[in-house]
Amino acid sequence: METLDAYLSATHGTKHSTVWLADYRTTTLSPTGVEAGENLSEQLGSAMRAFASQTPVLEARDGQALARLHLPVSAWGERVGVLTVGLDVDRLPAERPRLEELAESFAVALSAAYRRTDRFHMARRTSRLTMAAEMQWDLLPARAYEQPGVKFAGQLEPAYAVCGDHFDWSVNGDWLTVTALNGMGTGLDAALLTTLAVNAMRNARRSIPAGQNRPGDLTDQAVLAADAIFSQYGGARHVATLLLGINTATGELRMIDAGSPRMILVRNGQVSDMPLDAQLPLGMFGDTRYVEETTTLNPGDRLFVVSDGVHSAARPNEATFGERELSRAIRSTRLQPPAEAISSVMRNLRDYHAGSEMEDDALIICLDWSPRADP
Repeated sequence: METLDAYLSATHGTKHSTVWLADYRTTTLSPTGVEAGENLSEQLGSAMRAFASQTPVLEARDGQALARLHLPVSAWGERVGVLTVGLDVDRLPAERPRLEELAESFAVALSAAYRRTDRFHMARRTSRLTMAAEMQWDLLPARAYEQPGVKFAGQLEPAYAVCGDHFDWSVNGDWLTVTALNGMGTGLDAALLTTLAVNAMRNARRSIPAGQNRPGDLTDQAVLAADAIFSQYGGARHVATLLLGINTATGELRMIDAGSPRMILVRNGQVSDMPLDAQLPLGMFGDTRYVEETTTLNPGDRLFVVSDGVHSAARPNEATFGERELSRAIRSTRLQPPAEAISSVMRNLRDYHAGSEMEDDALIICLDWSPRADP
């Protein structure tokens, strides 16, 4: 952060800088870096607006020579945080485009730095993670991804104590492979079970021939993971999993429902469950075989994937969250990008729990697909 601040000052004439990192819940930003005595509480509101809208926010008051610019820091669709800089108002027209470009490059560098230092991991947490949650977040490639034609985001709750719920994804040519997992059990045992399943599916996915422009067969991923889990646990533990392969160019969708989380389609403003052929959870029995289902998405379709910690969340003597609120919450996100949409649904879920801690893990994934625009 000190190196960045020195570079910004020498190259762009900034007076101070602050890097805000999103916490694991993406509900607040934590400051890190150099800030020359600025009142951070005054900056937080504008920084949060830049983070939520993913557009720069400028604070420039009449009669003041110093302006403050808040720039979203995002890498390939994942919202990392916000870069705030203070600079002279008369330098804004020339420096703003260059600073916006720098924020994009900094997001990529920051994502790489997460693997080389604990500094940013420590700065972004508002409380201590459980050991299980530490494993789950480290296993995750990123919380979001974006490219022409597709936008994707996911979130885990309770963010600081998540156990077995997890999601994984990978891009291979035109194919985006996504898995949503609801591991059996609680605590560290659930995290270890999910870790085994994720790595077994990754092993199958990465074993495709070089240059093959589609994901490894979903059936191969399911079978290898199921065999690995059964070999380790003998059927005593299993993982409910949904495997998806989306062709981002054509909208072709391949699916395996292995005791999966629930998948919901939003099409033309209408919210409906996607009925799938239920197959056995991974690892329940030995020598289990799986069958892919296929369909094609329409332009503008949105998919939600939610675990039972969302659709089956319950309070005493009341309807479950899924029956009462889920469709309404999803419908209300129609104008929001996936990252904001899942935050909105999670806020509704936390409101449903009325501030009490969730009894079960909760996973939400949101994916938008549209045909790519012609170059």
